[in-house]
Amino acid sequence: MSSSAKIAKGVLRQKVKEEIAKLSMEERIRQSQVVTKNLMALPQYQQSKRVSVYLNMQDEIQTGDILRDILQSGKQCFIPRYESGSSRMDMVRLHSLADFDSLPLTKWKIKQPPLAEAREEALASGGLQLVLVPGLAFTRAGHRLGRGRGYYDRFLSRCRQAQSEPPCTVALAFRQQVLEHVPVEESDVPIDLVLFEGGAGDC
Repeated sequence: MSSSAKIAKGVLRQKVKEEIAKLSMEERIRQSQVVTKNLMALPQYQQSKRVSVYLNMQDEIQTGDILRDILQSGKQCFIPRYESGSSRMDMVRLHSLADFDSLPLTKWKIKQPPLAEAREEALASGGLQLVLVPGLAFTRAGHRLGRGRGYYDRFLSRCRQAQSEPPCTVALAFRQQVLEHVPVEESDVPIDLVLFEGGAGDC
């Protein structure tokens, strides 16, 4: 990464975090409910049988209702498992709400299956049809600014190598996260659809 791109991304990350911090919890919940409803109306979501969903932090669109719908509708559900101190992330199978409830919390206060626990990995068992992607900022055209660790960019690149047909990628965003421009580099993987209250940007 060039020094100028790194600085630009760092400045924008801080700016967007400050904008999200201004949102009340009620507003975050309201926008999350709108985005969740819009996602569930998408043919891409309805037709997908193998779906990965991120488990949200406080400054992200909440995904609890999406997680429940995936499991209750009979889809196969996969969630992220990050290797601490590594840049690797896998999507591993979540079997039920009881399975979810039993998961321990990471230092980020997000539930995650222990690394030592044997779990079905999505790319080793048939791939994914839909990947729901978090981030800090997006454009309508599908450019994405993550948190700087590159987990999703690397994972989506692996998907494209492992699958004959790559998964559909959908970013879930607050309105405040959708901007006219975000700095991108060659290693940044664009998103197919950016879903937010008031619209969706389809690249």
